[in-house]
Amino acid sequence: MGFLDKILGKKEATIQSNNDFWNWFLKHEKEFFKIVKSAQNIHEGFFDKLAPKLDEIHDGIYFVTGMFNENTVELILTPDGAIRNIYAIEELVNAAPSMEGWKITALKPSSDIQNIGVDYEGFKFNKDNLKFYPNIHDGYPDEIDLTVVYDDFVEEKRSILTNGVYIFLDNYLGELHSVTLIDNMKIVGSNGISEELIPIEKLKDYLIWREKEFVEKYDGTRHNTENDNYSSFEATTKDGGLVIAIINSDVLRWDKKASHPWVFIITIPFDGSNNNGMPDKETYQLLNDIEDEIVPNLKDVEGYLNIGRETSTNKREIFFACKDFRKPTKVADEIVKKYNGTFDISYEIYKDKYWRTFRAYEPR
Repeated sequence: MGFLDKILGKKEATIQSNNDFWNWFLKHEKEFFKIVKSAQNIHEGFFDKLAPKLDEIHDGIYFVTGMFNENTVELILTPDGAIRNIYAIEELVNAAPSMEGWKITALKPSSDIQNIGVDYEGFKFNKDNLKFYPNIHDGYPDEIDLTVVYDDFVEEKRSILTNGVYIFLDNYLGELHSVTLIDNMKIVGSNGISEELIPIEKLKDYLIWREKEFVEKYDGTRHNTENDNYSSFEATTKDGGLVIAIINSDVLRWDKKASHPWVFIITIPFDGSNNNGMPDKETYQLLNDIEDEIVPNLKDVEGYLNIGRETSTNKREIFFACKDFRKPTKVADEIVKKYNGTFDISYEIYKDKYWRTFRAYEPR
């Protein structure tokens, strides 16, 4: 076997944990340091080796690297805007050993706006050509809805320009604030704008003020669901499919919904072709078992409210409203991994401070 290893090259063990990753990294860190500092062969010598190992830890971990100072390489791990991957990056960075010559950073940090200039797809984004104004909605006072005005806006390039603005904000605000503090954002040109425009360098102060108000308003707010009432719903879709739901009707009457601003939905597809799109007895029990695994890990006292579930043609969805996004995504990843091969489970998590997602179930 040793002879074959020498000929074929010994295959590295698969990364199974954060510690495995850093043990692997420690074996190569001096070589990686030299490559980044010299800026020679960086793709083949560093990027192409690092990326597959990060993929073994968790899908969707990207990275940026460069010299932090003359003697220190900074490696920034980033989810590239995907909220669901933030917890995995933070845990990985927290597990990093101390390494001379290295600074390991979770998420892109904020920067001095004077030093930020983004070139993206032929467009330039900087403090001089970006401004903003907030959109205030009487019925939704806690929502942070922004319009960003870009001087060189072209409607046909809206998608590109939106990406460029987000890259600028990642660098200015820091990635965590960029993806979590802003609820809605629209990019427009300066023509026809009647609102008072605010310099983009004021945006950080505005968001800090709004977040401070929000925390003070809802800090410590909890809802005990133990004695809540649940309602059953049954409907038929346009194509004749059946929809059955069990929803916490009491919590949907709650007047502090914005305290739990993250909507978390786990989707479990199943084969209901032999039962009019509904699960058979065995599948139904397994779906319930999965739900029974999830719910105890997301307790109401910790800020995770189980809104209910909906079963429709070949699909069950389990709904939560959450104070934070980290634990739900970690719980979901563990469930996805455990039942891989049995169900193709997926999930999504997004900001919805007023629970518009559940409006169809709100008591009339």
